[in-house]
Amino acid sequence: MAALSTGVGRGRCVGSLARVLRLVLPKGSLERATFELFEAADLSVVRSSSVDYKASIDDPRVDEVRILRPQEIAGYVEEGLFDLGITGRDWVEETGATVESLGELQYSKATSNPVRVVVAVAGDSDIESVADLPDGVRVTSEYPEMTRRFFADRGVDADVRLSYGASEAKIPDIADCVVDITETGRALRAAGLRVIDTILTSYTEVVVNRDSFADPDKHKAMNQLMTLLGGALEARGKVLLKVNVAAAQRDAVLSVLPSAKSPTVNQLANGDYAIETVVEKRGINVLIPALRDAGGTDLLEIPITKIVH
Repeated sequence: MAALSTGVGRGRCVGSLARVLRLVLPKGSLERATFELFEAADLSVVRSSSVDYKASIDDPRVDEVRILRPQEIAGYVEEGLFDLGITGRDWVEETGATVESLGELQYSKATSNPVRVVVAVAGDSDIESVADLPDGVRVTSEYPEMTRRFFADRGVDADVRLSYGASEAKIPDIADCVVDITETGRALRAAGLRVIDTILTSYTEVVVNRDSFADPDKHKAMNQLMTLLGGALEARGKVLLKVNVAAAQRDAVLSVLPSAKSPTVNQLANGDYAIETVVEKRGINVLIPALRDAGGTDLLEIPITKIVH
């Protein structure tokens, strides 16, 4: 901890922008998904090797990048060692860190779905809910503080034990129930466990130091990075579709397009129409032939890297 400087007053100017932000990104299960998002946002993370804890981002707002365990990130951001960090809401709640949130980034290690912190028991157990658990119940978890608060709030005097992993393997001989994280539930089901309650639903989140948040230059830089990251996330799984159509078939083509958002329709000099709209990539194999059958011509499918509203 002593080796990290708080960096007060730091910042190198590049053009009209100053390198003011110290970032900390998650190592481990979120690492790959986070790096892929930053690359899509044109904020590629560069380091000398996959085991290096120091990195850089070729961006005029970013002064320093570290890669650390997500369990530690919220605490370091609270202390002012970093201005901005990416971690899960689960670890913010577990550590009790006082930080500001710039918002959720809706991705996790395998999908765009949130992860859940759940209470699970053996599949053949008679326990149906947390209220059925007796005082003294043995609970193993990588989230001991969150777990203690949860059971205390429900009037259960639980014997909470810190787990360093493989929590699901400790039921029933070492522990009576587990508080664990799950994205799809497959690992818990494979271990013969059954979920009886959900403590927290957690997305990946951008957390920032309160003093940094109050600094106008840093606040502006943070919001600009969020614009890029949010735009890259919004564009995932979407393409821009362009199609020309004669005036007589215009309504038929429009009726085929998804109705979630109004397409842009422009009349051409020859009286035909040019139509463009953003659609989901999934299903494009059905949509393009349908547009062609409805009278569309000169169809273009164009990849999108960012959508900024």
